[in-house]
Amino acid sequence: MITMIHFRLNGKDTQIEVDSGAMLLDVLRGTLGLTGAKKGCGKGECGACTVIVDGKAIASCIYPVMKAHGAEIQTVEGLARDGVLSPLQQAFIDKGAVQCGFCTPGFLMSAAEIVRSGKEYTDEELRVLLSGHLCRCTGYENIFRAVRKASH
Repeated sequence: MITMIHFRLNGKDTQIEVDSGAMLLDVLRGTLGLTGAKKGCGKGECGACTVIVDGKAIASCIYPVMKAHGAEIQTVEGLARDGVLSPLQQAFIDKGAVQCGFCTPGFLMSAAEIVRSGKEYTDEELRVLLSGHLCRCTGYENIFRAVRKASH
């Protein structure tokens, strides 16, 4: 069934018609052309599709789009402002946390939630917070270094 929903997407009011059975990831990528979030496992286990909804990092591949009605949504495309990378994105570059890039948008979105919390996390806590993401290239250490850098 096609229905109209609205939400704030990367700071902009958005109103679109969606298939009420669609997942948020499919609408972001297919309807809105925001391809930063990736479809990896399709089961909410790899982290590639992570976006922030109402301040919480979520797996958009298993998040029904109808739950997003009235929500505040941020994708990786919303991190940079006026063509300038966010401090978090710059930290990923500075610390060599980007390799093939497939997992990077999801890591960035979870890291954005972590950084915005303002809390200081131990290395072990940080590992747990980012454990829902799979990366085959970096070995994770540079990602942890980048998140720590952005948190200070």
